[in-house]
Amino acid sequence: MKIDLTDTTASKVNKALVKGRRDIGTPAVGMVLTLVIVTDEENAYDALKAANDASHEHPSRTLVVIKRVSRSPRDRTTSRLDAEVRVGADAGTGETVILRLYGEVVNHAQSVVLPLLLPDAPVVVWWPVNAPLDPANDPLGALAQRRVTDTYAAEQPVRELSARSDTYAPGDTDLSWTRITPWRSMLAAALDQVVCEVEAVEVEGEEFNPSCELLAMWLADRLDVPVKRSLSSGPGLTAVRMDTNCGPIVLDRADGSLATLSIQGQPDRAVALKRRDTAELIAEELRRLDPDDTYASALRFGVERLNAANGNGKAVAEAPVRKPAAEAGEADTGGEADAVAKGAAAATPAESAAKAPAKEAAAKAPVKKAAAK
Repeated sequence: MKIDLTDTTASKVNKALVKGRRDIGTPAVGMVLTLVIVTDEENAYDALKAANDASHEHPSRTLVVIKRVSRSPRDRTTSRLDAEVRVGADAGTGETVILRLYGEVVNHAQSVVLPLLLPDAPVVVWWPVNAPLDPANDPLGALAQRRVTDTYAAEQPVRELSARSDTYAPGDTDLSWTRITPWRSMLAAALDQVVCEVEAVEVEGEEFNPSCELLAMWLADRLDVPVKRSLSSGPGLTAVRMDTNCGPIVLDRADGSLATLSIQGQPDRAVALKRRDTAELIAEELRRLDPDDTYASALRFGVERLNAANGNGKAVAEAPVRKPAAEAGEADTGGEADAVAKGAAAATPAESAAKAPAKEAAAKAPVKKAAAK
């Protein structure tokens, strides 16, 4: 059942939910949490479909908040709330309310969402795209026990990870971290099968893939060994190689679905490591509502620290804003000037005094040459 409400209020939406439940013959509320999805019109359908699929495991009231952009100054000063209420078969195993906000109410979405939250039930807020840099201090994020973002959808995912590290609060999580759960489980199980010490690790995957960076940071944080981050054509994570004093342990997934686990002295084994869809990732995140301390520890290890260990911190950090090849000459010239400036700044007073006559001679040389002409 679908009920459309135009220019409505949160109170009328609540009444429509009660009426819809009675009309389909299920007046009792049997949901375990409230899932708030903050998205745009373009991504609303995919996010809602994933939430409906996840609701078969976690019956919930799903509130989809869509902030509509006003095109004229007059529209920006006019507040309006349109809602679409779905119950029964149209809403999975729970209830769905799609809220479209216009005008001034866009900046006060929490006042619309708050009356619609299930009483005495956990709240989870999910940003499929355009997540705030500080989810815990966002007006909607402040209502939730868990805040789910996805750095893979960011324009510069690796830089987004650094921002997440600076603003982390208990309850924050990321779907890029959820994607590597099977990898972490398999690598931990592989180390349980041997009595060896890990000496070095290499993580191979796509460039600027936050899941690869998070897995590398997790391994570096937990094992306290050097972790090398290498690049491949993907898809996603492709391999992890751990060098131990008993021989290498390799988990290789070249096709994105089936991996091969190789341990020194044991036969190779095929392992199912398919790339999971968003519905599976959301369902996994809804299974736990307590802070993820392991994610926090890996995130705080830091992308910069990982890149510094590989000796390429500056290259990785500047890659998204690298100049085109046509401007390479200009960029190189600037680099040489910086190097010269740094060298001059680093010179000692004795070296500066020794070089002073040479500098004066070099400065006067063009003048003498001009005079000779």
